[in-house]
Order: sequence, then C-alpha cells, then structure tokens
Amino acid sequence: MSFKESFLWGGASAASQVEGGLTHRGLATYDFMTAGNKNTPRKVSIILKDGTKDFVYNFRKDDLPVGAQIELNDQLYYPSHEAIDFYGHYKEDIALMAEMGFKCYRMSLAWTRIYPNGDDALPSEEGLQFYDDVFDECLKYGIEPMVTTVHFDYPFHLSKKLGGWINRASIDYYLKYCFTIFTRYQHKVKYWLTFNEINLLLNNGYRSLGFCSSNEQERYQALHHIFVASAKAVALARSINPKFKIGMMLANIMSYPETCNPKDQLYCMETARMTRYFYTDIQCRGEYPAYVLNAIKKKGIDLIMEESDRKSLKNGTVDFIGFSYYNTSVATTRKDKKVTEGNQMMAVENPYLEKSEWGWTIDPIGLRLSLNDLYSRYQLPLMIVENGLGTIDTPNESGQIIDDYRINYLRQHLMQMKIAVEEDGVDLMGYTLWGPIDLISSGTGEMSKRYGLVYVDLDDEGNGTKKRIKKKSFDWYKEVIQSNGEILE
Repeated sequence: MSFKESFLWGGASAASQVEGGLTHRGLATYDFMTAGNKNTPRKVSIILKDGTKDFVYNFRKDDLPVGAQIELNDQLYYPSHEAIDFYGHYKEDIALMAEMGFKCYRMSLAWTRIYPNGDDALPSEEGLQFYDDVFDECLKYGIEPMVTTVHFDYPFHLSKKLGGWINRASIDYYLKYCFTIFTRYQHKVKYWLTFNEINLLLNNGYRSLGFCSSNEQERYQALHHIFVASAKAVALARSINPKFKIGMMLANIMSYPETCNPKDQLYCMETARMTRYFYTDIQCRGEYPAYVLNAIKKKGIDLIMEESDRKSLKNGTVDFIGFSYYNTSVATTRKDKKVTEGNQMMAVENPYLEKSEWGWTIDPIGLRLSLNDLYSRYQLPLMIVENGLGTIDTPNESGQIIDDYRINYLRQHLMQMKIAVEEDGVDLMGYTLWGPIDLISSGTGEMSKRYGLVYVDLDDEGNGTKKRIKKKSFDWYKEVIQSNGEILE
C-alpha cells in the first residue's frame, strides 16, 4: 500500500472565495476586487470623494491620494461579498465533503471576521463562534481542519491606517489575531498554515499587501515583515500548544530549462531560487540565503531588519511544507519567448504539454518532480494543499455534469503522487484538491472557471439558486479515498 493509513485526503478552499457573509464581518482588501475573466483582468474599484476611479490590479501606491475617503462602488459586482455563501451553507457543504470521505478540509479564516477592523480591542464573538461551528461540524464527521491564517487578505481599515504590510506595525496586529485563533481553537485545530502561496505576495498588490507599489524597496520590505510575522506566529503557536503542526504554503511552479545551453540551465536555477527557494529556504532553514541577499543588494534594496529579526526567523521554522501545484513553466534566455497564464504568474509555453482553457499547462509528471525536489532539499514532510483543473462545466439535458476531463486530470496527478511516495520515498502527509465545491476564481473573479466536484448554480454576475449538484467526479473521488488511493481508474 502506497499511502499511510493517516493520509489526509480532502479538499481546500479560501474564505474570500467561498464564505460571503459580508454583513457579518469587516471589509478586507479583497472586497474591492471586481470580477474579471480570462481576457479581462480583475480591478480594484473604489470610489473617492471626487467620483469613481478604477485601478488595474497592480496600481501604484501613490496613485491613491493619502487619506482618501474610500467606498465600494454599488454599480459594480464584487464576487467576495456573497461568493457561494458557505457562510449560510457550511453544514450542507461539509456534509457533502463527509459523503466523499474527507479526512481533511483545508480552509482559511477571514481575518476581518475575527477582528473586523484589524485593530479592534476585542475580537468579534460572532466571528469566533462561526468558526467554532464550522470546526465542530467537520469534527463531527471525523474531518481534520487544516487552517490557513491568511489567504490573500488584509483588513481594509489597516490598509488605510498603516498603509499595509510596508508598516511593521502590521506584525503586531497579525500576531494578536493569531494569538486569538490559536488559543480559541487549540483543541479543535491541529494543522495550521501561515500565509497562503507566500511567494506570490511580492507581486500580489493591494489584496495581499494592503498597498500597491512598483517600488521594489517597499515590496521587499513588506515581504520581510511577512516573513517575520510568519516566524513569530509559528513560535507563538508552539507556545500555546506544542502539539500543533505548523506549515508554510508555496505556489510551486517549477521551471524546465528550454535547452541544454548552459545559459538556459543557469537561468532556470536563478528562476527557481528567486521564485521558490527564496521562500522555502527562509521558512524551512530560518535565514536569508546568500543568493537572495546578493540579488536584492544588486537591485539597490536595503532591507531594514531589527536586531531580533534573524533570531525570530531561526526560531520560527516550519514543521512541514504545504504547496499548491497546478502547472509548470519553461526557463529560456530567448528574447522572442511566448508566454501564457499560470496561477498568477506568466509562464513560458511548453510545446510538450497540453493547456487548460485558461492557458495553464497540464503536467502530471511535474508533480512527481516537484515532490522529489522539495523533499530532497529539505527532508520535511510535504502536503499537497491545492491541485485541480479550472474549466467550464455544462450540465447536460438531465442536469448532470459529466466531468470526465477532471477525473482524467486528477487521476494522472494522483498516479504521479503515488509513484513519488511508493518508489521515490517522499514523505507525503496528504492531498487536498482545489476546491471540492465550485468557488470564485481568485485570479479572474469568475464563477465559470470551475474546479469543484460539486457544482454550484451561480453565474459570473452572482445570479443563480446556489443549489449544490454532485458531478461525476464526486463519486470517483469518493472511491479513491475509500481505497486510500489504491483505486484510481
């Protein structure tokens, strides 16, 4: 048998993409993100005193007047406000996960459901109770919650007050939030992740950093504050409950060198360093690697570090590595390279691979390579916390969704995952596919880019009954879990 009896089969989602329930929490930065599609990028849309002004996703920080009065534009659709209304459907949704046999549900908390403004004196009891109820519902079915503390969000009030993660004070507000949730849920949640896809935050703009700027000094400084916050949260969690298991979360987008030209090989190494290993080295080894310090020095960046920061990083290394895996890229020194989309990163096309409808390469063997790469580098347990196919699902005349393409995608990836464990000896804790129930796409804000094994009756404008319908993949994954990954056909 390939997988341990304790293997954590399940699914994953994010609060901003499923919960809704805006009237029961404070505004977050992602609440200003409009819907988009594969041809039109999402925008940050805000109303200023002098009228409406739209900003493209990575607008410059200084485009927004200091102290500006900001409001939502009620003429536009912001998908996070209602999402799929997990807030009102969590019992039904968790029951569906239980029917599939889930051992684990990887989810995130909405920071502003706990501290609506981010700097409140006391947390919201209503928000805390909601997550108590969600965890209780999971545990009732034997589903282990795995909780991400921050999944691409930041309190809107703090973005105005502090200017986002560029302000070191964000660390203290984050740790206050962490102390609250670690203490409250210490007997219900064993597995934690700090920041989702931490290697995407540097260029993830307003939604994740609480500010946008093309100034690399500012963005790297904000990232440093996030590294310190994460490390301190790990140490804090262990002080509250030594039995906690705390991991990091990486968007693992591996690159292949295009040719055997040494220049392509070197460029591939440099790409891996600055887009992936930079983050894993710091969170797994507890210090900035020399190649990072040298690279940012060449950029003219002078990080401001407090004397205690190095000690904090060293004391806050993680217990395991969680990562998302959707696609791979190609590293080339050619100037005429063609690029395609790939999980919020532009990727060079690979002629040997098929692509999804959204241009993401489909590379099951790359998952085996990624597992071996990370495990051989760190010898830490691994957890695949996101993997899935975003595509258009159309119900047939009988209302069924026959998603054989999704089953085929998942089967191929699970087969490579199985080989990595069985033959290569990778220590793998579990697999939570993205997302078990259709949700709002993070990258495009669409509903029509569907990942779920359960269909949700909603369109890209938020219209629909929100009815949940099992897809063909639902029963297939149920059998996979029942067999502990032995039956994949």
